[in-house]
Amino acid sequence: MIVYQETKKQFLLDVHTDVIEDKIEAKVLEKLHKKTAQSEYASWMNSMQYMYKVMEDKRIPEDSQIAIEYRIPNSNKRVDFIVSGQDEKERESAVIVELKQWQDVKKVSTKEAIVKTQLQGHLVETTHPSYQAWSYVSMIQDYNEDVRKYKICLQPCAYLHNYKMKQEDDLLDSCYEYYIKKAPIFVRGDTDKLASFISKYIKKGNSDVLYHIENGKIIPSKSLQDNLSSMLKGKREFTLIDDQKVVFERAIEIVKQQQNKKRVYIIHGGPGTGKTVLAINMLVAILNCDQNVMYVTKNAAPREVYRKKLTEGKYRKAYIDHLFKGSGAFTESMNNDFDCLIVDEAHRLNEKSGMFQNLGENQVKEMIHASKVTIFFVDDDQRVTTKDIGSTEEIKKWAQFFKAEVFEDTLVSQFRCSGSDSYVSWIDSVLDIHPDYSDEFNFDYDIRICDSPQEVKQLIEEKNKINNKSRMVAGYCWDWIKEGKNDSQVHDIQIGDFGMSWNLGSSNTWAIDPESVHEMGCIHTCQGLEFDYVGVIIGEDLRYEDGIITDFTKRAKTDQSIKGLKTLYKKNKEEALQIANRIIKNTYRTLLTRGQKGCYIYCIDTKLSEYLKSRLK
Repeated sequence: MIVYQETKKQFLLDVHTDVIEDKIEAKVLEKLHKKTAQSEYASWMNSMQYMYKVMEDKRIPEDSQIAIEYRIPNSNKRVDFIVSGQDEKERESAVIVELKQWQDVKKVSTKEAIVKTQLQGHLVETTHPSYQAWSYVSMIQDYNEDVRKYKICLQPCAYLHNYKMKQEDDLLDSCYEYYIKKAPIFVRGDTDKLASFISKYIKKGNSDVLYHIENGKIIPSKSLQDNLSSMLKGKREFTLIDDQKVVFERAIEIVKQQQNKKRVYIIHGGPGTGKTVLAINMLVAILNCDQNVMYVTKNAAPREVYRKKLTEGKYRKAYIDHLFKGSGAFTESMNNDFDCLIVDEAHRLNEKSGMFQNLGENQVKEMIHASKVTIFFVDDDQRVTTKDIGSTEEIKKWAQFFKAEVFEDTLVSQFRCSGSDSYVSWIDSVLDIHPDYSDEFNFDYDIRICDSPQEVKQLIEEKNKINNKSRMVAGYCWDWIKEGKNDSQVHDIQIGDFGMSWNLGSSNTWAIDPESVHEMGCIHTCQGLEFDYVGVIIGEDLRYEDGIITDFTKRAKTDQSIKGLKTLYKKNKEEALQIANRIIKNTYRTLLTRGQKGCYIYCIDTKLSEYLKSRLK
């Protein structure tokens, strides 16, 4: 959807008469049903003055078409500025301009295409402007059938009109070279250079270009489908078994149904029932049905790990980026924007979205609204923060609100914990989550209650030498030291003479990084993932005192998962303790069920250690 569309001549007049920002604001309200923030309005006032100086260049034809604020299909992202027309060979062409108000950038060499800059008064990590412009073009090409059909030439660039370039500037560091070549950077003083760049690709006006961009059918490209399909072929970890296959076929059947009514498919499954493997298979199969589909998780860790597994270094990061989205990506989606959304770890969904939790209304509602079919993978016993609202009850409430047809199934086959649910039942019984569950072992699973954290670490490091599939994790009872978040020599976790760092902030793929065996993972980096062997450090928030007790006051000050509990405790002690009890037990249930072949446990509380040993007997 294009918010503002005019000829170059009319655009120049709108800027010259100081009405451009008012016109854009009115169109945003009319087309996107959204009020404009003062900061965004101010950015239009500033940026359009600079684009006026660029566009008044005589080399850019008068009848070229301008688009401002084009909402990219399958996202809430908007392209700032498009100049369209024909090139010298009379091919349809458009230049995509990403506009930035930035004045300073610091490189982040440990992450691909990431920089640090000031946004809303905070120094934050975000994508490099060239990567952003290039990825927007990639997304349009991957999903817009008319762009591919008419072979529209899309040329990205970034214009940082307030940015004064310094010698050896981080903005142009060699680690960003690939993306800068794809999408050149223009800064303050580059008015003539940017005009020259645009005129190179726009020689004559052509109103068809923006029509094709705005009205093209949204279907993922065949090459994207084929590449994802080939990535899954022959990989045993993606093979569907028994009830996985049954649920998979039902999902495909539901998606293929031609109905006006929305459909919601709720798939229940405990730890190790293969929810994520099934979700990835569904993603590929539904893509191959020429459907507009996405894989969604609230937690970034599963997205990053599976994205990395699928690409295997053969494709640039952005090639399949757009198929994997965070749960906050749908606050501005229109009704039925998507054919299907596959929501993994749906129990982790929140009400509000955005870095400051100030966007949207309810993530469950927004996803059902955005899609014809919404598939939710849910485990109600894996909600691990006060903000987790994605329960079965919540999903059904919003399904009813939209008068959606609801389907429901449960995965029972166990693919973790040596292929038996006896261990999961034992955990549920021992942690008093389901006290009536059986705690008898009838399978070969390597579980040990260790007498020191050093013993756990030694066992895990030895197992990890086999195939890099063993990791240590812990309850969130130790603060994450800010100064050492990218330094594994800074030990956040200190237990006597044992020390270890939390997983580093410089990587989103801790679960598969070769050196991360020397770092401690937490619930947020391992939920939705699995290992061969897992070592678990149980902190003081879980103890044994004539029964299992939980204590949220022993959680780290930096732990956001219990945010608001102390305030609630003063108002309603019983409710606060009930919520804390659920969160802490669910957290350890999740950590203790990450290992396929074994789990090694160390407890800070010696009585808990003795209790676990007695239950093992």
